[in-house]
Amino acid sequence: MTTLVQAPPGAPGPARRAERRSRHRDTPMIFAMPAFLWYLVFLVGPLASVFVVSLTNATTLIAPREFVGLENFRTMFGDDVFWMAVRNTAVQVGVVVPVMVVLGFMLGYYLFLRPPLAGLLRILFFTSALLSVATKAMVFYAILAPDGLVNQGLETIGLETLARNWLADPATTLPVIMAVDLWSGVGFLAVLFGAQLTALPADVIEASRIDGCGHWRSMWHVAYGMIRGFVGIVAMLQYLWTLFLSAATVLLLTSGGPGTSSVTLSYLVYSKAFQQSDIGYSQAVGVVLFVLGLAGAVAIRSALRSRV
Repeated sequence: MTTLVQAPPGAPGPARRAERRSRHRDTPMIFAMPAFLWYLVFLVGPLASVFVVSLTNATTLIAPREFVGLENFRTMFGDDVFWMAVRNTAVQVGVVVPVMVVLGFMLGYYLFLRPPLAGLLRILFFTSALLSVATKAMVFYAILAPDGLVNQGLETIGLETLARNWLADPATTLPVIMAVDLWSGVGFLAVLFGAQLTALPADVIEASRIDGCGHWRSMWHVAYGMIRGFVGIVAMLQYLWTLFLSAATVLLLTSGGPGTSSVTLSYLVYSKAFQQSDIGYSQAVGVVLFVLGLAGAVAIRSALRSRV
């Protein structure tokens, strides 16, 4: 026997309940629309324009332009300056990113151990992130000038034969750019890693120490494994920052010289666009940068993805 239970008066029927569920599902989408529109206008729009402009012979942003297809790419791939920029960028990214992430993680673990004056160390490590690019460039210019602190120090200890004009020697300009990147980034990453490590259960590290692990094994076999995903995100972001934002440091310290010894891809974008008025070529290099950035970010994120 089937018993029919009558719904109380005023209770919503199945159609009304389905309508309410649909309304609740649509509410988050409505709230996200402003951010989505902002993303389309200010991120997707400029990105699409890079690809469009790279197919034209634009000399400035407002001058008339004609569609030239892949001519800018053919010119770019036949340009020795472009390949020098590729080489310099590969060296810069290949050295700076791994060294910065490893040193930043090790210093962050040291802060996690709460050494004496840990608060002061955090402030000192973070100081480099508070300085503008122009200020950093002026500091290193004063240190590395012909009569700067480095050459004076070498003369003081009797190694004046090693003194040189560090910012005008093709053999040292790119290492100087990488040194500035490392100096300005290692401390900042140390603070990030130290903050992330404080979220770990303290008993896990303590248990590893009781089991006989020294600081080195606890750091790399326990702490690193537990924040591996965060390390991957930081490495990915640092890769993108180094790839795209080196132009300012190159411009202020060496202007890509002497010759093309310190030209990077991001600086080449600036140089072609604002110094040589070749917007089409500049945006062709921008397309290459976008592809390298996307491929590198995906590779780093996949390699350092959390296994937990």
